[in-house]
Amino acid sequence: MPRQLPIDLPVIEATGRDAFFISPANADAAALIDDSPMWPNGRLLLSGPEGAGKSHLAAIWAADTCATRLDTLGLAQLPPPEPGSSLLVEDIHLILGTREQEEPLFHLLNRAAAAPARLLLTAREPLPPRALPDLETRLQATPRARLAEPDDMLLTALLVKHFTDRQLTPTQKLLDYLLPRMERSAAAARRLVIALDRHQLATGRKLSRKLAREVLDDGGFSGT
Repeated sequence: MPRQLPIDLPVIEATGRDAFFISPANADAAALIDDSPMWPNGRLLLSGPEGAGKSHLAAIWAADTCATRLDTLGLAQLPPPEPGSSLLVEDIHLILGTREQEEPLFHLLNRAAAAPARLLLTAREPLPPRALPDLETRLQATPRARLAEPDDMLLTALLVKHFTDRQLTPTQKLLDYLLPRMERSAAAARRLVIALDRHQLATGRKLSRKLAREVLDDGGFSGT
């Protein structure tokens, strides 16, 4: 069968509370996010591996609190936060490591505490070494909510979510086939669904265990 060229159409990912599946791997972090009025010093660092749900959980918090999302690269130009406001800065690991990039984040932490304003930070783990000792101290003193790698329940839910985001409906047999054979990480679940979607579009075939076997056995896809 001739292969078609798959077209990368925009994928709208569900980021609402209803699409966030709670399991033992993320229950503690989700509870801390929902308890933001009680955060010590009004701030929290949400950390975890790639694809674990940091952005999804942060989006839920931002919607609930009407938070302002701040660009990590534009922190130096920000005015002082308003008292009682909520602020979100994602992926701070991208700006850690040099004093020039860390100083605006350090000043934001101080300004948010003085306002006061609630501040949610997200980052992948492990965090890079910090160049600014004062920022290191602030981050060490910031309570952390950690998202773990997914358990079976969460990994299955992630697969279903990624399929649903792409308007695909996997059978239970397909999910049962994928779960013990894939890399057990949230990031791998997303990459696997993307690979399956592209393969079924290219071949014009439906999702099946045979199609999944071809993708998993393909030397171009190792699950990483």
